[in-house]
Amino acid sequence: MVSSFRHPGTVVTDHTFLVPLDHSRPDGEQIEVFAREIVAAGKADRADSLPWLVFLQGGPGIAAQRPVGRESWLDRALDDYRVLLLDQRGTGRSSRITARSLAGLGLRSARAQAEYLALFRADAIVLDAELIRRELTGGEPWSVLGQSFGGFCAVTYLSFAPHGMREALITGGLPGLDVHADDVYRITYPIVAAKNAAHYARYPQDVARAADIARYLAAHDVRLPGGAPLTVEAFQALGGMLGSSTGSHQLHYLLENPWDGDGGLADAFLWEVARRVSFASAPLYAVLHEACYAQGAPTGWAAQRVRAEFPAFTASACLSGDAPLLFTGEMVYPWMVDLDPALRPLRETADLLASWPDWPFLYDPIRLAASEVPAAAAVYYDDMYVPAELSTGTAARIGGLRSWVTSEYEHDGLRVSGGKVLGRLIAMNRGEE
Repeated sequence: MVSSFRHPGTVVTDHTFLVPLDHSRPDGEQIEVFAREIVAAGKADRADSLPWLVFLQGGPGIAAQRPVGRESWLDRALDDYRVLLLDQRGTGRSSRITARSLAGLGLRSARAQAEYLALFRADAIVLDAELIRRELTGGEPWSVLGQSFGGFCAVTYLSFAPHGMREALITGGLPGLDVHADDVYRITYPIVAAKNAAHYARYPQDVARAADIARYLAAHDVRLPGGAPLTVEAFQALGGMLGSSTGSHQLHYLLENPWDGDGGLADAFLWEVARRVSFASAPLYAVLHEACYAQGAPTGWAAQRVRAEFPAFTASACLSGDAPLLFTGEMVYPWMVDLDPALRPLRETADLLASWPDWPFLYDPIRLAASEVPAAAAVYYDDMYVPAELSTGTAARIGGLRSWVTSEYEHDGLRVSGGKVLGRLIAMNRGEE
């Protein structure tokens, strides 16, 4: 199905495709994948002459952006490309996955749900993209832009379907090629601790504010809108904000006025916290987050296990003393599934996925080393989500890839740079930088 409409400065066309649920069984069950084509209004009459750029969103389990006009990085992309925003399988309008939708498919046992969800990783996303590419381009290769987890997908693409790629553009998304999830978190926890230290140095008053809220939560049964308990650990999960360009400032504003006149936490504060800690809009992110690091071995709730190696993140030192409360980062813990009403029905399924023994490998180091696809990657030196230590190591192992390591931007540099990050990567692939 194809439908078109206009936005300020753009012409937007919606596409829906059928792809195999399991690409090893192409004649089996089919699912829908949705993608949104965007062309600059002034070029709509010659769109067929423009090269395609497919955008792979960060995540996992998060739908592509819903832009209005030429906002953000699209403004730069539309100068040169016909852009396709892909809702990766299980997200947005692509056979979206929720606990209720899984039950509606008749997948009521945890084992059946886990077997189904195991088909929603980067390898399947790349094969979906390849089917879509052949249908849209007539077989011509296209450019691939991957942000964060989308960059992981782009590296999988380079590993297994480089013939489909005209070029790769990667922002904040070069994964470790052969590291376990434990390794990722052993690097990430100290980075998150440093982000906490930087936040408290910027806003020293927040040390006492965060501690006061934590002590209140430890002594009271506080419920978020929707009924989920707001525990101290759930409050600490707000630290996921600290890795974005404005996240520290937003966290400060959230902490500056959390109390109501009766001495309890204000409704406005609780609504904002609920918006930031709930997985209702992206349940697939929670249950498959660690699986995006898994290759050949289970993850075993790595973030939870490795956290024990970093006792500074334990709240007890703050609750019983004067140590600052450390917020956590982009980590998914088993208790999150227990507390979140959107995830609770998937608790056993999530445990099975955490113990999944035979995840397929997502990257081919030998093929990557021999790659001749032009590729450029922005590596953010202070990235809290995708550590630069891993990214720079991977950059050196991909043939044809040029990396730009910068501390000018945080992980969201693609979105907030007004097209500068994308423009530089395009220039690098063209030999202009």
